[in-house]
Amino acid sequence: MDLGHYQRLSRRTAEYPREAWLTYPALGLAGEAGEVAEHVKKAIRDDAGEITDERRAAMAKELGDVLWYTAQLATELGLELEDIARANLEKLRSRQRRGMLSGSGDER
Repeated sequence: MDLGHYQRLSRRTAEYPREAWLTYPALGLAGEAGEVAEHVKKAIRDDAGEITDERRAAMAKELGDVLWYTAQLATELGLELEDIARANLEKLRSRQRRGMLSGSGDER
């Protein structure tokens, strides 16, 4: 499935208060990303850093939620996931060509 198709289809399930058009998907994104991180933490704590099949499946579900909230936030901002993905890859390729993948700061 391509990102644009996903973004359009996922919008059909977007039900949240219109007055929270920006905060709801942004907070949902942060919360779901936290759930992914929680699984990583538990893998370190409980499974010596190994990812079990069960944890992998749980993380896939949480990553799906991250994708959904990302799509809703992009839609609310009038952005297309395809454009966001393309721009991100161009940025990373530029950093790679310049030997700047490591380090910090957005403008490297």
